[in-house]
Amino acid sequence: MMNTELILQTAEQIVSSWDWLTKTNRPEPHRLDVRLTKLSDLVPMIVGLRVKRLGYLGTITGLDHGPENGELEVLYHFFAGQAVITLRVSLPYENPVLPSLCDIIPAAEPYERELSEMFGITLNGLRNPEHLYLPEDWPAGVYPLRQDFDPAVLEIHNKKELPA
Repeated sequence: MMNTELILQTAEQIVSSWDWLTKTNRPEPHRLDVRLTKLSDLVPMIVGLRVKRLGYLGTITGLDHGPENGELEVLYHFFAGQAVITLRVSLPYENPVLPSLCDIIPAAEPYERELSEMFGITLNGLRNPEHLYLPEDWPAGVYPLRQDFDPAVLEIHNKKELPA
């Protein structure tokens, strides 16, 4: 197995040697953050990491920096020993769409389902788009991990469903 520094150097070479528009930084000695500026680079970048065996997908994180910012962010965290490689993708706040990774990494499905129901991100190619955590009668278009989430919507929704 490669040591942490070699893993991160190899990942940086992959990122810089191909014709991808990225910004990289090393916020900690064992971490490499890669900000993808083109969404179309996400899948090829992940395939490149997989081909070089630079870790496994440990989790996918959704971030909402607020509706005034106009975008959501998705972070793909790959782990290899102590090395952490994070791919960061920004999406528009309205109608965010990502390609599903399930064909490449089947274990991505629960993370993608969570992104869908908690942040309202559409994942093209997601095999099972059903709710993972929220009840099936959860109101459409209400995403509890977005900063503009208003719990009062649930009270209104629940009152409509009570028998008269």
